Amino acid sequence: MPPVGRIRWGVAAVVVAVSLLVPGHAAAGRPSVAALQAALKAHGLYGAEVDGVRGPVTATAVRRFQRRRGLTVDGVAGPQTRRALGRRGRPFLGARTLAQGRVGWDVAALQFLLWRRQFAPGAVDGDFGPGTGRAVLAYQRSARLIADAVAGPATIRSLRRGSGPTNVAQPTSPVRFFRPVPGRIGDGFGFVGGRRHTGLDFPVASGTSVRAAGRGVVEFAGRNTGGYGNLIVIRHRLGFSTWYAHLSRIITGPGQPVSGSTTIGYVGSTGRSTGPHLHFEARRFGTPIDPVRYLLTGTAAMATSAGAQSAARPAHGTECGPPSHGIGEAVPPHGPRRYSRARLAGC
Repeated sequence: MPPVGRIRWGVAAVVVAVSLLVPGHAAAGRPSVAALQAALKAHGLYGAEVDGVRGPVTATAVRRFQRRRGLTVDGVAGPQTRRALGRRGRPFLGARTLAQGRVGWDVAALQFLLWRRQFAPGAVDGDFGPGTGRAVLAYQRSARLIADAVAGPATIRSLRRGSGPTNVAQPTSPVRFFRPVPGRIGDGFGFVGGRRHTGLDFPVASGTSVRAAGRGVVEFAGRNTGGYGNLIVIRHRLGFSTWYAHLSRIITGPGQPVSGSTTIGYVGSTGRSTGPHLHFEARRFGTPIDPVRYLLTGTAAMATSAGAQSAARPAHGTECGPPSHGIGEAVPPHGPRRYSRARLAGC
């Protein structure tokens, strides 16, 4: 009869392997996927940002690693693959107390959870260094835990809970965004009129040019059936992405690099909308965040398109008009098909 410890490890390994097969949850990336990405990056096989979102780049890196080590090439980070990753592939978060000098899968998962709460550890790389120690200490003080910069069971439990503290004093990232269109902000981020609003509404005229809020690469540009209408998603560095919804026209495509001056589309009222406006979201690791905290005073889009309608409708549109048909999954963070079915929150 095998030891109990091995049984527990085996069951846990199966659970993690299965979780890595499934795309990230609608609200955010997954710590286990972030730990896998950090391990693959340490082996020189993953060149993208560690964001906890399993997509084709992560799967390709897993297959390359498996092929290199003579393992079954299935793209799944199961027990054999994790063992081959060495100390980067173990142990699971919560199996030990974490302090400065530790290296491993659990350290990367801890760092990712700290990033998600906006207590910046410096990097999600699986190495518990001074930056991670400072982030743990800041989190412990905010959560009113024993502040010793050591991530024991109480700290890890608190980080895993959805109700733990978030660092809202100031952004903990150098990333900032231009306003994608000129004009005032209408509905803001948070609960508006009893509904959860995951972005900002800019009530500007139909046909106003929309420009990228910052440097990045277009990840999705197309029709969304979940309420966003014509939607563009741009992936930036450090786990950030920006979403531009209800567009009348899209003039960019997936894979195109953009900067803060690149025109990507035009304001409209497509999808679940009662009038022309731009719905703008900022997300980090797939989680909607308040864009106001990251906005610069400058505006990327300074002019109305020459092709705008001469008699544009009044710019007073909002979300939550009559529901569109074909609403699919809740907002997923990765993949063209999933972006096309992402659901507009709060309606």
